[in-house]
Amino acid sequence: MSLSFLLTLAGCDTALGDSAETGTADSTVVVSAETFGCITEMSPVRNYYATNLLGNLDETLAVAENPDGQRFPAGTLIQLIPMEVMVKRESGFSAETDDWEFFFLSYADGVTTIETRGANATNSFGDACADCHAAAAETRDWVCEQGNGCVDLGISAETIRAIQQSDARCSG
Repeated sequence: MSLSFLLTLAGCDTALGDSAETGTADSTVVVSAETFGCITEMSPVRNYYATNLLGNLDETLAVAENPDGQRFPAGTLIQLIPMEVMVKRESGFSAETDDWEFFFLSYADGVTTIETRGANATNSFGDACADCHAAAAETRDWVCEQGNGCVDLGISAETIRAIQQSDARCSG
């Protein structure tokens, strides 16, 4: 299984590009290509990494670690692999995705680019990102993990860690 295949598993295919920045600090989640850096510099939570773009990391981590689950706060950014991201947007952003926005990134010559993004984005296989994430147990707020209703990616935790460690944004 190639790295490029694995990196496209949850990629999104709506083309808004970098020009689709929105909002202001403190009330609205602002996302641009500069938002995304080295995956391993965020807080590890089981097999994924998380942070909060609005500075509410403690609440994000409390939700992530809560065995009963609950709704993530706005600003939560979650990544399983380096080039695929989901960001919890402000309330009312997208009823279809419970306010999550999905991103597929690329990285070349020291620059991260948002290739695709959107509330109803589809991956490179034509499958909607939201379709897989919607299968997560309601208490897990669209975050897929083994055993919570989502389709198993068919790759081991060791392979996921190797992909995470290969994030080119982490070197230099």
